[in-house]
Amino acid sequence: MSVETTTETAPVPKKGMNILFGLTLLGLLLFLWLLLGLSTTSFWTANNISNLLRQGAMTAILAVGQTFVIITAGIDLSVGAVVGFSSVTVAWLLSHGVPLWPAMGITLLVGVLIGAFHAFGIVRMGLPAFIITLATLTSLRGIGLLVTNGSTISISNEAFTNFSRADFLGIPSLFWMVIVVAIPAYIFLHLSRWGRYLFAVGSNSEAARLSGVNVNRTIYLAYILSSTCAAFVGLLLASRIGIGNATQAEGWELQAIASSVIGGTSLFGAVGSVHGPLLGAFILATINNGANLLNVNAFVQRIITGVLIIVIVYFDQLRRRGSR
Repeated sequence: MSVETTTETAPVPKKGMNILFGLTLLGLLLFLWLLLGLSTTSFWTANNISNLLRQGAMTAILAVGQTFVIITAGIDLSVGAVVGFSSVTVAWLLSHGVPLWPAMGITLLVGVLIGAFHAFGIVRMGLPAFIITLATLTSLRGIGLLVTNGSTISISNEAFTNFSRADFLGIPSLFWMVIVVAIPAYIFLHLSRWGRYLFAVGSNSEAARLSGVNVNRTIYLAYILSSTCAAFVGLLLASRIGIGNATQAEGWELQAIASSVIGGTSLFGAVGSVHGPLLGAFILATINNGANLLNVNAFVQRIITGVLIIVIVYFDQLRRRGSR
């Protein structure tokens, strides 16, 4: 039996339900914008909207990469550390005279290698995804601090730093990067056989293997995509703040996971989309932005995020039980 034939039977999300859920998330996002617009006088200002789009954009890209991994029933806790380490990498390369484009290419390659290392630990060494990515989180922070001697590396390349401050058609350049990532990600996940493989592995890896899916290769692909997205966000963050700092993006892995879960991705695998995590990221960014405007304690914001994850995962469990 051919691979093409058998993988057609791999479980994929129902398009009608995906569209309905996506519209629900969009409606929630618009409702939050309307509510905050009525509750504050500064929400709809150009500076605030621009800042919201910039911050939400980086979380959204991280969430897309995280979604690929979660669909396979895995997890990547290292993405925040990869972002910080990537900012150090590109800053170090630029400070040592490496031209801009090669420096960015090498930084993305570092992301690819980190993802491949994660997959190697899972596939060849038999380590749980939680353990290997948690170890990388700690190690990358340490390596970055060692390289910078606990300090930061300034970036003097104006072409690089000006990008994050630029707008195109009145929309921040960082937000356009979400589109650049989202379109190929959507095609990959929803319109290609490789996307079906991810869902198949997340549903039942042994059944997928017996159906002809190369499970190991699929896991490699998922973790490489996640780390590459994180490295790309590291470039964007370095451009925005103008420095390389290993401690940047601390806690962003939780933001990415929360955005993915809010967007309908199941932590049990085999359920997810691209548009859901994107909307989830901007819902989360809107909540944080609104909380800041309303002078809500930053610690309370973390509590809100945690409660959201608990509630959504609980209802996901109920949905799974009801579908059996």
